[in-house]
Amino acid sequence: MHGVCRPRDRRRRQPGRRGEGAVTTETEPIHRPGTVDVVDVGVELVTVKVWQLPIRYIHWSFVLCVAVLSLTGFYIGRPFTFAGTEPAYFMAKVRFVHALFAWLFIVTLAARIVFMFTGNRWARWDQFIPANPARRHWIRRTLKYYLFLRKEPPPAIGHNPLAGITYLVVFAMFLLQILTGLALQGFGAQSGWKWAVGGWLAGVLGGIQYVRLTHHLVMWLTIGFAIHHVFSVILIDHEERSGITSSMVSGVKRLPLERL
Repeated sequence: MHGVCRPRDRRRRQPGRRGEGAVTTETEPIHRPGTVDVVDVGVELVTVKVWQLPIRYIHWSFVLCVAVLSLTGFYIGRPFTFAGTEPAYFMAKVRFVHALFAWLFIVTLAARIVFMFTGNRWARWDQFIPANPARRHWIRRTLKYYLFLRKEPPPAIGHNPLAGITYLVVFAMFLLQILTGLALQGFGAQSGWKWAVGGWLAGVLGGIQYVRLTHHLVMWLTIGFAIHHVFSVILIDHEERSGITSSMVSGVKRLPLERL
């Protein structure tokens, strides 16, 4: 019976907790490599609704904003022209798009902060701060996993402890980027509501040159984080086969029952 295994046995369906969606339990066959016959061992997997719809919207809004703001920011910082073309006020258009997505970025960060206190158990503030011993216990082991010093990925449903701390730092970076952006906008306006909102921040943050440098450095740190984030998601999805990559679209993961 080489290569034969029994089909999955969908066993029961039970409601999730506090809007976390339905939890479906099923038996998953395990294929043992290197044997003549495939051994079918029942391992219970659960399909868990982890990410709420607003959290997914917030995630992809961040992705869109970071991409657009980085591209337009590059041009604003180092503009170039096309020889032989008519004046098209291209810089003004780029600055308008940059400002538009900057305000969307502000709204998105504010929404994520709100969901730290109103979202489900995997969206709340204690996922970003290792407030309990169990999460603190896994910080070092998770770091060893990312450094390829440990084979097993961290047993987390939502964010693992190290990722949670990282996202908290990233949110702080986003806040700093917003403040420096408002300062640059206000300093450029020199009057009106833009000056009233952000012009005074340049002095508080150490002067306009430090503000501009900080704004630029945070952009590069954000791009570096995005590269690491994509790498980590692909790595853990390859190890766990839990659907972590698609979960930010569907909202669900498939995990061993003992994780709940």
